[in-house]
Amino acid sequence: MEMLSGKDKELIRGSWESLGKNKVPHGVIMFSRLFELDPALLSLFHYSTNCGSTQDCLSSPEFLEHVTKVMLVIDAAVSHLDDLHSLEDFLLNLGRKHQAVGVNTQSFAVVGESLLYMLQCSLGQAYTAPLRQAWLNMYSIVVAAMSRGWAKNGEDKAD
Repeated sequence: MEMLSGKDKELIRGSWESLGKNKVPHGVIMFSRLFELDPALLSLFHYSTNCGSTQDCLSSPEFLEHVTKVMLVIDAAVSHLDDLHSLEDFLLNLGRKHQAVGVNTQSFAVVGESLLYMLQCSLGQAYTAPLRQAWLNMYSIVVAAMSRGWAKNGEDKAD
């Protein structure tokens, strides 16, 4: 697993902390952008509430629970910046789960774009080029592990 610089870690921690304790509204911004960039991803969310439109989905309690989980994953990554390797098994499993429900690895890039968009909206002028790069660096490490899990799950299914 790649390493992050001390400056990357400082920027990521500071910006994440500045979003406050309740990260769900920020997650809603992220997923709103995700569905703008790739509306087909809406079809992956099968809840009792109809996710036929972005607004239906974003207001669904089941979906908000998913948003909460995603924000907790980001929180875990931020909390483990000094040892992202300790999250390897968790991230591999997360990749497997995403493969199992039909997410393709190209969608990971769209999620990354949506994460950066959310940070830009939420942080305003505090969102700088070095901050963007720090988050990209961390996200690439997380996605690499998830992609390995995704690929492994596909191999297991082919056997």
